[in-house]
Amino acid sequence: FIFMNAAGVMRDVDTMIHEAGHAFHAMLSRNEPLVSYRHPPIEFAEVASMSMELIAHPFLDEFLNEDEADRARRKHLEGVVDTLCWVATIDAFQHWLYTHPHHTQDQRDIYWLELHALYGPDVSWEGLEQERTKLWHRQLHLFEVPFYYIEYGIAQLGALQMWMIYREDPARAIELYHAAMSLGGSRPLPELFEAAGLVFDFGPVTVARLLAEVETELAKLPE
Repeated sequence: FIFMNAAGVMRDVDTMIHEAGHAFHAMLSRNEPLVSYRHPPIEFAEVASMSMELIAHPFLDEFLNEDEADRARRKHLEGVVDTLCWVATIDAFQHWLYTHPHHTQDQRDIYWLELHALYGPDVSWEGLEQERTKLWHRQLHLFEVPFYYIEYGIAQLGALQMWMIYREDPARAIELYHAAMSLGGSRPLPELFEAAGLVFDFGPVTVARLLAEVETELAKLPE
């Protein structure tokens, strides 16, 4: 029950591993007698899939050579950081949009540029200043499902915690993963995190601890 397209690139592997996390989640919660409880909240559904991506890191060299596997691991970890920064940018932006309903287009452009400078990558946009003001257009969630995108940031922080547990004790991590995913959506979100051995927190202390671990791992990988 994994549906995906494959084009012979590394992204195919990422997609398959990610969707396998969702598949395992569905299988583990299938015995929940209340059908509605088999479906977890998005914030936790993505913990299952994003954790699987990170847990798979040690096994990438089963079918990639050493250089390719290291490159894939680096790209993924860098992508995790990019994702957290982008989620923060989009979430802050849409909160401003709805709390300033009478803003002008120029005001919107100015605020977006402020946020992107704060959270975005430190790259030059010389010659592309106008395009930068509309960069948020590529996030369809703003138009289709307002206030939904923050779930991916919450889930990514949970997945990073699961990754840290796995690196220290793989067997315990799998046991926690299995137990938590078996609950489906039968518990409130903080309790689902707790069942997986994760802290339901996205404050500066938690984020700093997780990103320090990512930074340490990136330092070990060739650029």
